[in-house]
Amino acid sequence: MSKSLLFIPDISGFTKFVQTTEVEHSQHVISELLEVLIDANTQELELAEIEGDALFFYKEGEIPSQERLLAQMETMFTAFYSHLKLLEKNRICPCNACATAPNLQLKIVAHCGELQFIAVKGSRKPFGQQVIEAHRLLKNSIHSDNYVLVSKKLAKAIELPIYYYSKVFRFKEGRDSYDGREVEYIYALIDREKLSLNEFSQAKKVVFERPPDLILEKQFPVPASELMEYITNYKYRYEWAKGVDKFEFNENEVTRLGTEHVCVINGKHLNFITVTKEVDPGVLIYGEMTTSPPPVDALYQFFSITPISQTSCNLRSESYWEAKSLFKRLIIFLFLNRIFKKNTQQALDGLYRFITTKPLQSQF
Repeated sequence: MSKSLLFIPDISGFTKFVQTTEVEHSQHVISELLEVLIDANTQELELAEIEGDALFFYKEGEIPSQERLLAQMETMFTAFYSHLKLLEKNRICPCNACATAPNLQLKIVAHCGELQFIAVKGSRKPFGQQVIEAHRLLKNSIHSDNYVLVSKKLAKAIELPIYYYSKVFRFKEGRDSYDGREVEYIYALIDREKLSLNEFSQAKKVVFERPPDLILEKQFPVPASELMEYITNYKYRYEWAKGVDKFEFNENEVTRLGTEHVCVINGKHLNFITVTKEVDPGVLIYGEMTTSPPPVDALYQFFSITPISQTSCNLRSESYWEAKSLFKRLIIFLFLNRIFKKNTQQALDGLYRFITTKPLQSQF
């Protein structure tokens, strides 16, 4: 029987991350990172299982060459840290989960051997001694949470030298005992500074050279960070933004700069994207813009949240609209100003009712 590859990327710091941060946002962050790692699978590895904070891949009856295996590892590290950089640069959420996400790390364990399989409800999964060994290698004595580990058995199979080094990898020997048996491996610590991270579009701050077209303010009896969550988490929009048939958004993503969502009103789709602008220190800011609703060419709405105390804050809604033609500006002056002010006031009042009449524990 031909040897197979076992390949386990494992997100380091997950347990501490979940225990010390907001659970829902930490789950979203981990979910995004796992999807990024799955998308970075360039060697057609089979995904056997998602194991909480780890992925268990295998390649039956085949082991990629030394060059392809190292390239696969580098690709996953690059994708992982590129996404963490995106989360850091485009973050608007003040919660601990989003703030500490850049501290997460990645380790990859690779092993090989002859695989056995078991069928569970029509799903065929590898099991047996080699699977146990691969998972045990995750519990090692390496003093880092950011590395690749290749079992000596796999290193020999792909002719990977013990002290192989390149720009990204510089391998060393290691060994640990499991159930009284010593297992040898080689490992390389990964320096993220040596990775060629992928570029991403970083949203720019919107700058206006004029006052807002509409300003409304309201005080709320909740902490500023909590109000920010009610506004930026689109699953709550149904509760306070009335008149919308449906909200379409990625439920597994934390809202950040560049995030898109769609409001469906009377069958019409209004496309929004998250933006921001400069505010005073200590003020939380969320903004969104659309070019969808006529007669405006662009509509911006910003929610600035200023803490008053630990349990209260002030919400300032600012709206700007742009119209290139004189006719459009006239229509806005005659009709849109009044309608938009009414709708915005109703939304703020609805948000206040929702927050003050729903038990807190049912919301989070």
